[in-house]
Amino acid sequence: MTAVLPDADSARYVDICPFDQLIPELGVAALVDDRQIAVFRLSDDSVFAVSNICPFSGAAVISRGITGSRGETPTIASPIYKQVFSLVDGLCLDPAGMPARSDTADLISYPAVVENGRVLVDVAGVHGDECT
Repeated sequence: MTAVLPDADSARYVDICPFDQLIPELGVAALVDDRQIAVFRLSDDSVFAVSNICPFSGAAVISRGITGSRGETPTIASPIYKQVFSLVDGLCLDPAGMPARSDTADLISYPAVVENGRVLVDVAGVHGDECT
């Protein structure tokens, strides 16, 4: 799978790992500067990246969550309190239960692409303001 980097500032993209080392439907955690990012390869070889810190538990566990879907939207369920988040934009789709421990109940989403067999993540993020 090969993707072309967007025309935006490609210097924001960080090389995370070889694509073929990611196991479909499982996540891995990457430390980029002081940010923990959860990276997922799905069974269709699409790649997604979101913040690894669960806003409900405060634990760095999202990369160990359970992948799934809500309709056409790929999701990740936190392994602690089981809230479900969209892998597309990080939005919490199931906020019931424990209150969020942070200002938002959503994850930060990071654009991820595969280029020359490597997974690259845009560390500027799309949702949230952690990485401005």
